[in-house]
Amino acid sequence: MYPLLFRQALSRLDPEFAHHAAMAVIRVLGVPPFSWAARALTAPTPEQSVRALGLTFPSPFGVAAGFDKNAVGVRGLDALGFGHIEVGTVTAIPQEGNPKPRLFRLVADRAVINRMGFNNDGAEAAARRVTALRRRAPRAVIGVNIGKSRVVAVEDAIGDYVASATRLAPLADYLAVNVSSPNTPGLRGLQAVETLAPLLRAVKDAAGSTPLLVKIAPDLPDDEITGIARLAVEEGLSGIITHNTTISREGLLTDDAVVEAAGAGGLSGAPLKERARDVLAVVRAAVPADFCVIAVGGVETAEDVQRLLDGGATLVQGYTAFLYRGPLWARQINRGLRRR
Repeated sequence: MYPLLFRQALSRLDPEFAHHAAMAVIRVLGVPPFSWAARALTAPTPEQSVRALGLTFPSPFGVAAGFDKNAVGVRGLDALGFGHIEVGTVTAIPQEGNPKPRLFRLVADRAVINRMGFNNDGAEAAARRVTALRRRAPRAVIGVNIGKSRVVAVEDAIGDYVASATRLAPLADYLAVNVSSPNTPGLRGLQAVETLAPLLRAVKDAAGSTPLLVKIAPDLPDDEITGIARLAVEEGLSGIITHNTTISREGLLTDDAVVEAAGAGGLSGAPLKERARDVLAVVRAAVPADFCVIAVGGVETAEDVQRLLDGGATLVQGYTAFLYRGPLWARQINRGLRRR
């Protein structure tokens, strides 16, 4: 049913408009009695739970940052069967993001290009929403992904991240430092070990007892990925997220003119499948066996998730395939994992 709806209707809508329309439906699904009905259809079984970061995740499969930037759809996404929801990216200062259009489908590749630019309502608004979520049951596992405010200079990034961490860490189940989006000028430069170390140290101090992870880019050379992974261990972080979107356009099936017209931005979806496995292998080889590694990239089926879990991922996240698979995507993943 959903593939037909996508082909005949949704694929003809502006991608960002379609996303907001979908989020409106997801918000409704988070409210009883709709949430009760959704959860009855989608909830993972108890034996699928995973213990990580001092938390119990109902399923190893969760929603990556970028889908729910403002923590408005958490209850609906939880009701749809996702084991955790990573909200954001949240910045200390509210911002509109990059000019539109800034989101593009590559249907032939089951992929998306985005240059959203961390559009969000800011850390204070996110904190209010997460606080409200904490008053309600059932309690979803909520990670918060934080990034640099665009108006803040790169040399002042530490204070900006610390402001977000101070406000959000007490409310989050875990905090993720995003230094890997290609859509904020200068951000990826923070991945250099000499600049990343003081940033992580300061954010970890601000986060207190809240587990802290760092999210890296897939475009880094393997030796730099190894260096960041080792740094994360040395600085006492709780884990690492592999990985963000890519600036590469290699191997795409979509017509070159369409890709060129979409312009700059991060590519996500099926084309990242192999790189996700490679980056996971590099990171897993550099960190202790009990170090949490959340794998992201190219995930669409239960087989994709299982391969990442078999490759050493503690948890797995997805985002782009929601567009192509529809609202029962997490249910499909959870049932497929159970059969496997």
